[in-house]
Amino acid sequence: MGKQGFDNEKYLQMQSERIKERIAAFGGKLYLEFGGKLFDDYHASRVLPGFKPDSKINMLVQLKDEAEIVIVINASDIEKNKMRSDLGITYDLDVLRLIDAFRGYGLYVGSVCLTRFAGQPSAIAYQKKLESLGLKVYRHYSIPGYPSNIPLIVSDEGYGKNDYIETSRSLVVITAPGPGSGKMATCLSQLYHEYKRGIKAGYAKYETFPIWNIPLKHPVNLAYEAATADLNDVNMIDPFHLEAYGETTINYNRDVEVFPVLRAMFEKIMGECPYKSPTDMGVNMAGYGIVDDEAVRDAAKQEIIRRYYNTMCLKRQGMADDEQILKLELLMNQAGVTPADRPVISAATTKAELTGEPAAAIQLPDGRIITGKTSELLGASSAMLLNALKVLAGIEDNILLLSPTIIEPIQELKVNHLRNKNPRLHTDEVLIALSICAATDPVAKRALEQLKNLKGSEVHSSVILSHVDMNVFRKLGVNLTCEPNYQNQKLFHQ
Repeated sequence: MGKQGFDNEKYLQMQSERIKERIAAFGGKLYLEFGGKLFDDYHASRVLPGFKPDSKINMLVQLKDEAEIVIVINASDIEKNKMRSDLGITYDLDVLRLIDAFRGYGLYVGSVCLTRFAGQPSAIAYQKKLESLGLKVYRHYSIPGYPSNIPLIVSDEGYGKNDYIETSRSLVVITAPGPGSGKMATCLSQLYHEYKRGIKAGYAKYETFPIWNIPLKHPVNLAYEAATADLNDVNMIDPFHLEAYGETTINYNRDVEVFPVLRAMFEKIMGECPYKSPTDMGVNMAGYGIVDDEAVRDAAKQEIIRRYYNTMCLKRQGMADDEQILKLELLMNQAGVTPADRPVISAATTKAELTGEPAAAIQLPDGRIITGKTSELLGASSAMLLNALKVLAGIEDNILLLSPTIIEPIQELKVNHLRNKNPRLHTDEVLIALSICAATDPVAKRALEQLKNLKGSEVHSSVILSHVDMNVFRKLGVNLTCEPNYQNQKLFHQ
């Protein structure tokens, strides 16, 4: 475990150079559609060990004097209060979070664009809120027959009706809080307005996955399909690139399907299409950062198993369907993996069978596996966490890090005053209690100091954990899976 397979520094250098080349190729102005996550790209860091979760934003920092950012948000998503499931916040709030984050890196956020604007009251109120915060806001509208009615789209009644977003830098990054926000349409609308003004500009796309220059069925590309099982994306060989250059490259179905339409739009806007294939449009250099293919393959296979278990839990919660499960089972088969290839699964389920109660297991970065069981004082995940810290710190198993005299008052607070029906301590409560003990107990301090060494560990629980426990493991950098079962038969679960 923990074997590096990706050279992050090499990737950053090559990526920034490729974007500079593309800016120059279009005469000094480029609209770059940024797909995927700019911050906290943990999927990429899991399947490409060595890839830093903030790599893409750090790459942009290298270009910050040339770059400005436009954030787009679908007005319908504002009206529907669409949520980011990973963060638990609405898209409109995520725009504010993104602006703060970009500014924290010293990047210039030029404006926000409301796409598919149709007079939604929530969108109008949101625009006023943004403008009161000193932000420029533009509106883009729905176009009948989009994307097939090209004569209407590329006209004064189509893109021409959209606000022209005023930009001042050579690299304009178009990003969004999530998919379906209208990033590509915003880029094309801007090209239309630029060329009407006699300004040369170009378009390119930056998405990490699928990686275009590794095999179609490489586990990294299969893991991308697993991550987008709910969208039903399918990786495929780019037929346009194969025909134009005789080279096999990988893209995904939506880009391949829409390319003939995009080509026609480019021809109408620019006079000719600058690209011969969807692959040509991309600037992603991640494939060149892979330095140990075996390590990357192994990591991606583990991600496919994790995605399978996560989707099984979502199905149990009513948020996924059988079709997604069947697709993930097919992807596991193509990758040649089964749940048996994730050792913590059998360790946790075996412990649960022996005790008759929920159990959890953790595989440390050095390969050692430690389990935890449910007790009157602690939940299984909390017990497992303390056991793992003891192992890492070299503390004897029979030594208590938290005495009952510490735990019992917390339980009394939870049950008698905060009206919590579960007296057992969650992982966050255990860590707070441990940090308090560490102030006076050197053994507890030794254990607490090992938290940083849990990063990259694998955990499996025999039951679906609470959001509190899930968030703790996520913040510790631990990869979690759960059996698709609840601890009890109640209908309402928090």
